[in-house]
Amino acid sequence: MKVNKPTQVKSKSQKWKDVRGKRCRPSTKSSDLASSPVMISMMKEHQVSVKKKPSVKRLKNKAKAVSEHKIIPPESGFKKSYSQANGSSAFTLDDETEDLKDWKEYSQSFLGNGHVESSGDIEDVQPSRLEGEALHHCAQRDDRQNRAVLVIQKNQTLCFRGKCFLTCLYGRVEVMGFTIEEGQKSYPLFSPASHCPLTIRALETSDYVRDDRAEASHILQKYLQAASRKKLLKKITSRSSVILLEPLETPLTRFLSSFTDLSELFSPPVSELLSAVLDTPLNGLGMIPMASTIEGLKMSRSYRDALNTVVSACRGDVDGCAVILVCGTKNVGKSTFIRILINTLLNHTARVDYLEGDLGQTEFTPAGCLSLSAVSEPLLGPPFTHQHTPEHMIYYGQSSCESDLDRYLESLKSLWRRRPQSSETPIIINTMGWVKGFGFQLLVDLIRLLPVSHVVQLSHSNTTQCPPLTPEFLMTAQGCHTHPPAQTPLDEFTESHCLPRNYTHLTVQADFQGVARQGTSKHQRSNEHRELSLLAYLSQLQSPDSGPVRPLHSLIPYQVPNTAVALGVIHCDVVPTHMFYAANASLVGLCCLAEKVTSKGGPVLLSQAPICPCVGFGVLRGIDMAQGLYLLLTPVDPAILRRVNCLLLGAISLPSCILTTQPGFEGEMPYITTDYSFDVTGAGKLRVFKGLTRPSQTGTQ
Repeated sequence: MKVNKPTQVKSKSQKWKDVRGKRCRPSTKSSDLASSPVMISMMKEHQVSVKKKPSVKRLKNKAKAVSEHKIIPPESGFKKSYSQANGSSAFTLDDETEDLKDWKEYSQSFLGNGHVESSGDIEDVQPSRLEGEALHHCAQRDDRQNRAVLVIQKNQTLCFRGKCFLTCLYGRVEVMGFTIEEGQKSYPLFSPASHCPLTIRALETSDYVRDDRAEASHILQKYLQAASRKKLLKKITSRSSVILLEPLETPLTRFLSSFTDLSELFSPPVSELLSAVLDTPLNGLGMIPMASTIEGLKMSRSYRDALNTVVSACRGDVDGCAVILVCGTKNVGKSTFIRILINTLLNHTARVDYLEGDLGQTEFTPAGCLSLSAVSEPLLGPPFTHQHTPEHMIYYGQSSCESDLDRYLESLKSLWRRRPQSSETPIIINTMGWVKGFGFQLLVDLIRLLPVSHVVQLSHSNTTQCPPLTPEFLMTAQGCHTHPPAQTPLDEFTESHCLPRNYTHLTVQADFQGVARQGTSKHQRSNEHRELSLLAYLSQLQSPDSGPVRPLHSLIPYQVPNTAVALGVIHCDVVPTHMFYAANASLVGLCCLAEKVTSKGGPVLLSQAPICPCVGFGVLRGIDMAQGLYLLLTPVDPAILRRVNCLLLGAISLPSCILTTQPGFEGEMPYITTDYSFDVTGAGKLRVFKGLTRPSQTGTQ
């Protein structure tokens, strides 16, 4: 098959700047979202509680002003405020207006809780949770368009399960470190049961008091009827933010909900049902508010300090670009920290680069991939909600690198070389949760091989996982392939000798609930997260138009001659005569070999695992031996498919629901059998370890 050369796209230098004002808001189309059976069942099970007068829990400390550059708005419609001693802004009102009186009286009904921070300098404030009866006063529903408008005051938070579109109509709010302001486009929010619930927090708008009633009234005319609009106007002050919440339905959500086990993915888990606030104007939008008994995102002091330090370094004068490596043991919050860091950086720059080094819990691709991505949109959900094809990707084929450390390091080095050396964009490097033995030595290698400027090391207080990776420790640390600089130069491993350099080492102590423990509830285990990411990737095969989900076996596959592409198995040894049996009905990486594939009249089989670019994935749903064809399902664009000349099979298998629970099967299901026993010798796959030497053989323990 003819191999076309990919078009080279030059990466432009990204200067630090405030890009929030450049995000335009296109018109948002909301789809009709009927109440799900899950909501009905929860409504039946929910006990009707006796309405009590809400108690008052005042903030212990006054909210600090967001310490970032304020954009001065136009003079029309604004009045300059007088600055108080603590730096906050004061209202410029001659007398106490009705709006201010209403807000003073109404604010007593809010309960104090929540742990979400601001998107400027991350501050230690205690916001109030918006829940219960308060939601009836500050939210109004438009039943005609199936949407709701919510008024939220400064530092108030709304913690929820579900999914929705959020548009900021007035003021500004923050979600996962990303600031959403009026005039920007709508953003999708995903808060499934598999991860920590999302929290929306209102931020201070500006140092200028706005003519809030007149301006807000004009905005609300587009979204609410007169009676509902009048109720909300009483709650709007100069420190209010107004957001529009609309149902969110995509091919991803439709595809996932078509599987029985995933139908309740965006509903509160069983442990949270009693804390779900069901009777609110937000019902039917696909989101369920949570009471203050459910803890949202929680940041420790060291967590906030590390975020502020890294963001400040990126915004300041950095020699070259900031290279932030994030490491730590399993289930300590590395991925969440990285998402918040990326979102916070996107408040100031148009792009953040991301190098994926964690094979098991990947952010933008199915598991088993190493990749280099350019992130320009905020990450407002778990990994399976923002799957996309990176700029460069290598298919390693396993969720762990312990079987072949050499190929893992060489793959990361290959990705790093593809990044423009003159780039001014900050880059974040994610690492594995394997921090003991050879895993720790790999971390030492990565810090030595890459021009790291910051090392953020996450841990928890229960146990000591690994030594602090400070510059002083690295002077004498032993790596898998590198040795202390005073003993062995790195010329033999790298293309140029890198002298020991200083970097900033930041320690983060995670103290959220369940730290260092894998979730036991449904959809919270790491293997389930990997399956969700793969299902999300396969959801791209669905039509973007609303309609019934099409099962994969009903889709028309591509026909690929087995003489035009090479087939290889990269995670274990398979004899050539059994290669087709292993690859049939499996996930394969679509790769591009540098050399041309030549055939002598039969299929081309690889004997070794290559390190080559991967452009996507496909399901090898069948092999036609008579005509010599591979039948392949893939969402990759046909123009890119013309470059593919290699199919790689790894240990990343299709989720069982793809083969067992898709609708439309008649009779016996293909590829499924119960007449199989792993007790038979040779029935399981043979694991081959390459380049893994015992610590006793290297002289280190």
